[in-house]
Amino acid sequence: MPSDLYCPDCGTEYAAGPDEPWRCTCGHALEFVARPHPEGNPLPLSRLDTSEGLWTFFEFLPIEKHVTFHEGFTPLVDAPEWDAQFKLEYVFPTGSFKDRGATTTLSRAVELGVEKVIEDSSGNAGASIAAYAAKAGIEADIYVPADVKQSKLMAIQRVGARPVRVEGSREDVTAACLEAVGDGEGWYASHAWNPAFFAGTMTFAFEIAAQRNWTVPDAVVLPIGHGTLFLGAYRGFKLLLDAGIVDRMPRLLGGQAAGYAPIVAALGGETTDADGERTDIADGIQIAEPARGTQILEAIEDTDGDAIALGSNVLETTLDTLHRHGYYVEPTCAAAPAALRRYREAGVIDEDDDVVVPLTGSGLKTM
Repeated sequence: MPSDLYCPDCGTEYAAGPDEPWRCTCGHALEFVARPHPEGNPLPLSRLDTSEGLWTFFEFLPIEKHVTFHEGFTPLVDAPEWDAQFKLEYVFPTGSFKDRGATTTLSRAVELGVEKVIEDSSGNAGASIAAYAAKAGIEADIYVPADVKQSKLMAIQRVGARPVRVEGSREDVTAACLEAVGDGEGWYASHAWNPAFFAGTMTFAFEIAAQRNWTVPDAVVLPIGHGTLFLGAYRGFKLLLDAGIVDRMPRLLGGQAAGYAPIVAALGGETTDADGERTDIADGIQIAEPARGTQILEAIEDTDGDAIALGSNVLETTLDTLHRHGYYVEPTCAAAPAALRRYREAGVIDEDDDVVVPLTGSGLKTM
């Protein structure tokens, strides 16, 4: 049976079904009702059957159906120029880490008997949800900014989904999408609100631990927009810690786009670049109001983490450096490596700290 939902803020429970709410009546995000997780020592990577990709960790995932391209177990490679390891999340089927959440979200949609999904996105999540909806045989409407990159628009259209272009800000796109959801036009497959999406992104942490012989790094530096990968990492490492598989949590450190840095603001940091400008690149993290902002702040506090804002100059310089070292990634991808360098310069990360950084989206998506 599909897992029921509950609100961790007010305690209200909701039965699973195609008409389940996308958030609690009190306004907070919903989560899956807790269930037991596996116990005992995990197999070493050399003996672990990873042929099912991230679904290798099905025992941790509250979803029975599998709408999958066998995605996951992206490479974890040494990046000596950054004194770190890069997790190459841009090699997923649709070219971004959003496939982690799309496979679990569309799997739940199939479990619930959903006939049509609706999502709002700056591009990557929409393309991912559209592709997995096609795999599942489910209709999809994807609400995107009117100026969405052509490559991402075509990725949505070519798999049979319907892009709905909305004039105005990223917040206007969400508002238009929520109006359609409120009118009953489909099930909200939101990468920001739907708990099934976060069930997928937490496999990022499982893979890192498995690829490192079930140890965790000192720190993980990630981009923060809606925080889907940031919170997924937190939840995944926390589950491993609670299960006794790892013995500590890594510090979680974030990078936000200057001018779109509400988490940095909440922490009392500087939210624009040196010229007081908003960044005009890194569109994937230009989020003014993260749906789960409170949870992101709690994850930062719990892991002794932090968040900083990054301007256009440092992002462009970092992107060029990534390209010159063979990592063909999109601009938003530069946020985490740029943040890593800033954290090292500030002494937040020590020279001998062991650090993992995800590269989140392919440069092919910006053509």
